[in-house]
Amino acid sequence: MLLKTPFSLKRGSKALSLNNGRRLSKRLFSCNAIYNPQVRIKREGQPKTLNYRVFFEDASGKKISPWHDVPLHLGNGVFNFIVEIPKESSAKMEVATVELYTPIKQDTKKGKLRYYPYNINWNYGLLPQTWEDPSFANSEVEGAFGDNDPVWAITDSRGKIGEILKVKPLAALAMIDEGELDWKIVAISLGDPRASLVNDVNDIEKHFPGTLTAIRNWFRDYKIPDGKPANKFGLGNKAASKEYALKVIKETNESWAKLVKRSIPAGDLSLV
Repeated sequence: MLLKTPFSLKRGSKALSLNNGRRLSKRLFSCNAIYNPQVRIKREGQPKTLNYRVFFEDASGKKISPWHDVPLHLGNGVFNFIVEIPKESSAKMEVATVELYTPIKQDTKKGKLRYYPYNINWNYGLLPQTWEDPSFANSEVEGAFGDNDPVWAITDSRGKIGEILKVKPLAALAMIDEGELDWKIVAISLGDPRASLVNDVNDIEKHFPGTLTAIRNWFRDYKIPDGKPANKFGLGNKAASKEYALKVIKETNESWAKLVKRSIPAGDLSLV
């Protein structure tokens, strides 16, 4: 989770019959598919530079997309989660959704590398094969439109950029960032020794007291040092249940499938 304890979550994890993205007709969109991926990381450029990229490769050395080619579902309520920002770091790393093979890079603003004003206290990353559709207005969350990104997730046990973790979703926070809906899925890594004890939102407070409040407050306030207003949250400003989190994942996976099938215009997004 995005916790100060051993959890994981939001922009995702991977591995299907890996392909290089050029055979979209053979991509599998089943939410029940189970894959055992063999993914390697290839780093290009130097960290903390504009040219730094973290690419993903399959077992044959072909580049693949962490967003499109790593499977979301592992079966039995377990999902892949890809670490973009390791716990206790501040560089704003993210999947480059408009670049070929969507590598992980450091975000920029006005040509300069972006950093959070303080360290993020958990692993932050994506759930692969999800997408928040910017043409869809969510009636349950103030009619906010999707932010055109994969779904983000949060965990705790410190990971490395590009690492794929197996996680169990527990809760969802409906963050509204400058009018856009930006889901935060709170999850726990199966590698956490307490994973078997934590199965829903209420278990988080029991075993990780104060965590959900800390996560919400971090995301609410992190833009304030830059002179921007605090972010808001829908759903009564509370974390929704595991059942609701799974609903969000299912719906955004379906939106992603429409995107890569080109049922929805992709705009500048890379589908390779």
